[in-house]
Amino acid sequence: MSYQALYRKFRPDNFEDVKGQDHIVTTLKNQIKSDHIGHAYLFCGTRGTGKTTVAKIFAKAVNCENPGEKGPCGECAMCRSIAEGSSMNVIEMDAASNNKVDDIRQVIEEVQYSPANGKYKVYIIDEVHMLTTSAFNALLKTLEEPPSYLIFILATTEVHKIPLTILSRCQRYDFKRISVQTIADRLKELLDKEGIEAEEKALLYIAKLADGALRDGLSLLEQCISFYFGEKLTYEKVLKVLGAVDTEVYADFVKVLAKDDVASMIQMLDEIVSEGKDLTRFCDELIWYLRNLLMAKTTEHPEKIVDMSEENCKTLVEVSDMLEVEMIFRYIRVLSEVENQMKYASQKRVLFEIALLKLGKPAMEKDYESLVNRIHSIERKIEKGIALQPVGDASASIQKEPVKSIPKLRESAVPQEVKQLVLNWQQVLNQLDPVSKAMLNMVTLTVNDSGNLVIAFSKETEYLFFASQEENQKVVSEAAAEVLDKSVTIEYKYVESQQEYDALPELRELFEGNDIVIESVE
Repeated sequence: MSYQALYRKFRPDNFEDVKGQDHIVTTLKNQIKSDHIGHAYLFCGTRGTGKTTVAKIFAKAVNCENPGEKGPCGECAMCRSIAEGSSMNVIEMDAASNNKVDDIRQVIEEVQYSPANGKYKVYIIDEVHMLTTSAFNALLKTLEEPPSYLIFILATTEVHKIPLTILSRCQRYDFKRISVQTIADRLKELLDKEGIEAEEKALLYIAKLADGALRDGLSLLEQCISFYFGEKLTYEKVLKVLGAVDTEVYADFVKVLAKDDVASMIQMLDEIVSEGKDLTRFCDELIWYLRNLLMAKTTEHPEKIVDMSEENCKTLVEVSDMLEVEMIFRYIRVLSEVENQMKYASQKRVLFEIALLKLGKPAMEKDYESLVNRIHSIERKIEKGIALQPVGDASASIQKEPVKSIPKLRESAVPQEVKQLVLNWQQVLNQLDPVSKAMLNMVTLTVNDSGNLVIAFSKETEYLFFASQEENQKVVSEAAAEVLDKSVTIEYKYVESQQEYDALPELRELFEGNDIVIESVE
């Protein structure tokens, strides 16, 4: 006998062998037992979850001469003929290649004849969403008033494409994605029958890559055991065959990413490419790892959500402590964008390297998540005692001459409206987003010779990027105007000399202890 693929060789022939779809199997078994069999069923779900398999088992069970708890007996004449594909009672049709109205009309003509043997004539139409509108319309009347001996089983991966008129005439069954553990257990069971040894970790990894589809898991397993024919299947061998990357690599990659170390990221990427790993898959799994980091960051018991070993879960929590939630959001967004671009690009590596450069340089973007990322980097540098430098020419739009200091500035010398604005500065900040609020809490508020409020920045504060954006300045001015109920002039100055910056009078300290009351300003 010619070789059969594992997913064909071990296709379940009774309900007991169907894995991960207990809610559907139990319902169908009870219908057969109580003789409450419907005339039209819709099986929907992702690929490889058992839709066609369950349809065939159900078709055998309703025609079986001796149905039992497992469904069809598999031994009677009807079961054998259906299994061999010689029975006229079970007709399989692929709607992807037979989707025209003439194909459905031929089916309608055939269903007029009752089965010569058995109770039911069963039509299994796979990928039914591929039928044309006219073909669906032709099928509608037969679905609505079928002969008593007729059963339609429609299978689809895209249920949203099925017309509502068809949906309303079918019993709908949604096939779930099969869990990683269930797939791994099934793979172990089949390998035992084949007499092949495999590490549990290797099977769990294959099950994870299967993404809820048992058939995909069997195909990946077959690929691995074919490469290492006659050898024990190990985790490292699976990684090598499937071009996958160990979880530790993703952890190391994110650690480097959290430090904004672009050079190290590019070097790690070079090693991954040199080992023949697929960049699209690497990007996809890196996004999934970031998703797990998000779960570890936002839930109390991530081990109940992420599918990892206890050791890997512990590492996940440690890595998540290095990041802010907004940073993870940003990483996922940027990588998801580049993953979509890589699907159609010839130079995938170039696109991925550009994405890494963008991830490691949050100043390249101006959104909220990037600003959080930037603040995180600044805080880390301050903790390490690293002197911060202005980025690029961000200070170009801000006057660089030092603000003239007023060594003995008296409260009476400050205009009333500036005083009121300083006293109510917290109210101004409360109207801003968290990032802007954090930035403007760490500046010096002073006054110039013209009597205008000055927000002074130093080399060490490194907030020039924020202040150089006109839209940011506008938001602050509008918040100040709302607090004072009148417009007020606010200037932004960059003081290059730290000594001169430290000598600036801080108005918040000058007015410390004063009552914060808004008065009308003439």
